[in-house]
Amino acid sequence: MKFNKSFVLKRILPVVAGGVIGYAYYYFIGCASGTCAITSNPYISTAYGSVIGLIFAFPAKKKKSEVNNDRSKENN
Repeated sequence: MKFNKSFVLKRILPVVAGGVIGYAYYYFIGCASGTCAITSNPYISTAYGSVIGLIFAFPAKKKKSEVNNDRSKENN
């Protein structure tokens, strides 16, 4: 299996970073009383942070001008 550094940096790293940030939020700021739905449980806050990282990992849509430029480069 070939190691793809670009895939790791663009897709997996934001998910892991989001999880770390979610856990850090629980640890440093979290809710001690247990009434906060997200921040009172480390598993939920880590999963929530990972999902936010996953959202940022999705590629944005290209603008039409960028798509046209990419196609014209392929034809040359």
